[in-house]
Amino acid sequence: MSISSLGIGSGLDLNGLLDQLRSAEREKLAPIEQQLETEQTKISAYGKLEGALSEFQSSASALGDTSLYESLSTNTSGEAVSAAADETAMPGSYNIDVTSLATRGTLASDGVDNAEDPISGTDAQQMEFTFGDGSTRNVAIAADSSLEDIRDAINADENAGVNATIINDGSGTNEFRLALSSRETGADASISSFSFDGAEPAPFTSDTDNTHQAGTDASLDVNGITITSANNQVEGAIQGVTLNLQSEGTGTVSVEQDTLAVREAVTGFVDSYNSLKTSIGELTSFNQETGQAGELNGDNTVRRVESTLRSALSGGVAAGGDGFSMLSDIGISLELDGTLSVDEGRLDDVIANEQQALSDFFAGGENATGLAEQIDTSVGQMLSSYGTVQGAINGSENRVESLGDRYTRMEQSVEQTIGRYREQFSQLDGMIAEMNQTSDYLTNQFAALESQMSAG
Repeated sequence: MSISSLGIGSGLDLNGLLDQLRSAEREKLAPIEQQLETEQTKISAYGKLEGALSEFQSSASALGDTSLYESLSTNTSGEAVSAAADETAMPGSYNIDVTSLATRGTLASDGVDNAEDPISGTDAQQMEFTFGDGSTRNVAIAADSSLEDIRDAINADENAGVNATIINDGSGTNEFRLALSSRETGADASISSFSFDGAEPAPFTSDTDNTHQAGTDASLDVNGITITSANNQVEGAIQGVTLNLQSEGTGTVSVEQDTLAVREAVTGFVDSYNSLKTSIGELTSFNQETGQAGELNGDNTVRRVESTLRSALSGGVAAGGDGFSMLSDIGISLELDGTLSVDEGRLDDVIANEQQALSDFFAGGENATGLAEQIDTSVGQMLSSYGTVQGAINGSENRVESLGDRYTRMEQSVEQTIGRYREQFSQLDGMIAEMNQTSDYLTNQFAALESQMSAG
């Protein structure tokens, strides 16, 4: 008899009783569920710790890169020029006088009546462009091409050297012209003329008398030395510096050490460590009023992490001569609560005047390991496959797997027990049903007997 029919024979709520027994049996699963939740919470918490450690490691690695202390920045005055420096630039100041900007050459054709009518003739032709340096380039023009078709053919050719558009000069007669503009600036790249090389006469010619404007080279003085450039992005005039000419006029370009980048890297290191400490504080917190504890409150893994970091930060490095050996030497102090604080004035002075010593302290030298590498190594070991943090994660994951197996076995045991109860209830239901039937039969027989006796 199925569970849905339990109680029909006996009139008892056997289904309800079976549900109560199932709930009682499943209470055996509650401790395992609680342990699973605890381990999953720990895994998530270890993940947060791992992420915060990784960010701190990245900030330390940035300080360990010697190129950080060799980077240069540019400052410009005036609106005539802007500049950017690369690693080959040398510190210095340069007076810039821009007398002319590089321009593109332009040229327009004679006019035609309609931009959509075929004008190129019945044979395909080659349109030849001549440039300021005497070079030529050709573009294929299909038969029966209109002015619009010629424009499109030019613009579709990557090697044409010019861009084309159509202008209407408003004259009312032959008013549609092909306007060409050199794709590059400078005198050599300037479009000077065009012609057609085909079996039929050219459909129109270039109007060099009225519409030709030759492209020009840029001209500028750098500390009194005259320089010409085919474009307005001038490279090589100053070693490692690219000048972007913006207008005619004067300005000054100063190339100096990029102290801002160094300062941002140092303060980023401090901020990421303090952020790590905040994360650890939240994970290990305990609220005495509510009794609420952080996910890793009392966890030994966190204590080992904090101890390792404290040793790395307070241990310092070997310094020679007047070099730095401790964080406090550059204005960074380890406070009683474990966070780092910065003496802004001292740090700015170090960055401005002792940047090589700062580089040696964080990045190290030929015979010494810098603090950044020491921290990078320590954190890397904790985050490695067999390190402190990953080991804790692996342990929790193994416990989750084991608890999952226990849960499955316990759940199967509960279902087996409920199955036995169901079978017993089914038998009980049948027995009571039979007893009820017997009782009804006897009742009916006694009633019939009594009726006969009364009648006699």
